[in-house]
Amino acid sequence: MGEILDGAVKTLRTYWRTVLTITVTVAVISQVANILAQKYLVPAPPELNPDATPAEALEQSLDSAQASLIGLGPALLVTMMASLVSAALLTVVISRAILGRPVSLGAAWQEARPRLLQLLGLTLLLAAMTAAIVFVGLLPGLLISGAPGVALALLGSFGAIVAVVWLVIRFSLSSPALMLERQGVIQSLKRSAKLVQGSWWRIFGITVLTQLLVFVFTMIVSIPFMIIGFLADSDGFTGLLSGTSNTYGWPFLIITGIGGVITSAITYPISAGVTVLLYVDQRIRREALDLELARAAGLPGYGATPDTDTVGG
Repeated sequence: MGEILDGAVKTLRTYWRTVLTITVTVAVISQVANILAQKYLVPAPPELNPDATPAEALEQSLDSAQASLIGLGPALLVTMMASLVSAALLTVVISRAILGRPVSLGAAWQEARPRLLQLLGLTLLLAAMTAAIVFVGLLPGLLISGAPGVALALLGSFGAIVAVVWLVIRFSLSSPALMLERQGVIQSLKRSAKLVQGSWWRIFGITVLTQLLVFVFTMIVSIPFMIIGFLADSDGFTGLLSGTSNTYGWPFLIITGIGGVITSAITYPISAGVTVLLYVDQRIRREALDLELARAAGLPGYGATPDTDTVGG
């Protein structure tokens, strides 16, 4: 775990110009889209009936969540596309960094561009699979009214969460497999499942710990910007109390958006680095990839240097 995190941080430190150019650009685009969506698209949440039955309260919560998702839909789409391009470019940068070879933004784009459509297809397929699992888990409870329906929906949602977590970890290495081995969408999913097999708990633990560290860092940076935003704009505090993001003032949104850019610029490469290095680590453990990497890096005593610039080449 320490070596993988250290590798991700070293990549950020060594290739900071290329990495930060990618992540800052993506973060700015995502934050601008999110700010505009919160200001103009997210509708006011429906009023909740305090005397509602459990089934009616669940239905009201679902309606509120649906309204928020519809309002944030365009922003989520922009964020997904920006994050997808970022992940593709960072995967190429990190794969070159493993070999000790510098890479420019132009070279990373040249390498990643042919795989973007397939990476988009992989991302949408995983999202559709996740949504289908959640829908199947909630469906029995939604079909039954009253307290039994609520209990069944809660039980189904718990089962769906467990299934989604298992699915996410099982296919967590499909993105680097697609980018670096130049495989198709289905082949990348199968490749990830093969690499994760027998190491699910280990990869799960490293992934959860990484996301926990990212969350802590995000809170450390975001909370001061949020406090400054509240002090600079009273509308921000009013919006927080009312639960309506479209009542936030521009100063609050801009200040918190700057904090979001800073956190995203740092956390994007860390998360991407851990994923790619986990992929490389699994291949070293199962396929002796370290010998191929030594040859690709031109180390003496490992044979001829192949004509490759990436880990999967």
